[in-house]
Amino acid sequence: MTRLMTSLSRLGFCYLIFGCLSLTDSAQAGHPNIIFIMADDMGQGDLGCYNANSKIPTPHMDRIAKEGIRFLDAHTPSSVCTPTRYGVITGRYAWRSRLKSGVLWGYSRLLIEPGRETVASMLKKQGYRTGAVGKWHLGFQKYNPAKGEKEQNVDYEKPVRPGPATVGFDYFYGIPASLDMDPYVWVENDHVVELPTVKDPGSKRA
Repeated sequence: MTRLMTSLSRLGFCYLIFGCLSLTDSAQAGHPNIIFIMADDMGQGDLGCYNANSKIPTPHMDRIAKEGIRFLDAHTPSSVCTPTRYGVITGRYAWRSRLKSGVLWGYSRLLIEPGRETVASMLKKQGYRTGAVGKWHLGFQKYNPAKGEKEQNVDYEKPVRPGPATVGFDYFYGIPASLDMDPYVWVENDHVVELPTVKDPGSKRA
């Protein structure tokens, strides 16, 4: 995994691993460990296994491709972060959610609907331990429009639930949204590791 991360980091990605799923006792259960990697802003031609003329060395990703399966015909209903993550985790078209265009922000509410089945919750039912590391970008906490609450009103001083821990992930460590979106904090499970101590005068938030 370390070599894989090193290889990916050479591509200059901000967000390296979206989800990592592992079985409690795979040897006895006979199920494979599963690692799903989602990289932002990676073109098909960046990897050597897809482009022999790539200027970026990706030997470890090339090995994974050689020992696994490469897909040569893929399509997506959206090419940006939040809807892509929503679609991967829930298996639904992203436009079936309340987000019809664009992406969420650092203070946005959880996009995954209450009670929605996810890949993580499905695998947990099969005995897997699940975890996600990296950029979440699906919002935290719930909101009630009937009470006049707004989507962008997450209080990071409180537990950020619902979130990864309530949609099937046993462990989460990462950032709320993109690196250019405040708040600039790390979240572990359902708590902020450390609240911000400095405010950027150029930020749109006080």
